[in-house]
Amino acid sequence: MTYADLSARLNISREAARSLARRRGLPRSRSDDGKALVSVDLAELRYTPRPRRARRADPIDASIARIEAIKVESFKAEIARLEDVATAYRAVFERERERADRLAVELTQAAAETTAANAWAARLEDEVTALRSDRRPGGTIAGYAARRLGHLAAAIVKADRAATAR
Repeated sequence: MTYADLSARLNISREAARSLARRRGLPRSRSDDGKALVSVDLAELRYTPRPRRARRADPIDASIARIEAIKVESFKAEIARLEDVATAYRAVFERERERADRLAVELTQAAAETTAANAWAARLEDEVTALRSDRRPGGTIAGYAARRLGHLAAAIVKADRAATAR
């Protein structure tokens, strides 16, 4: 019988059948087609195959697998940490953006108030200049100055009311 036949009868691999024939010193020969033949009495053989042991994993492969698992876990932890940091930075960014928006509104209001104040200051300077230099014929300087001061006081009161109304 061939090694293939022996392996089928004993329910083992072909290589195991060949090894068994060598260990037991069974007579072997070649057939006409070049295949090895083994002469064996199956009743005498009394062979029970050992249960297959699981192949031991290559320690290097096992180590690489553990390292990869550790890397994956550490990368996941790092990603989670970076997401937390990004969330914190996003909150700070939002807070600062709101603050900048408030400051921009305040700056716009201050610029408008400054422009209005400069216009009133220019008008008041014109009034003061007119008081100092303007003399009309037929009236006293004191009477004219009193009228101009009244107009100036009225303009100041009007400007103050306009500023407090805002």
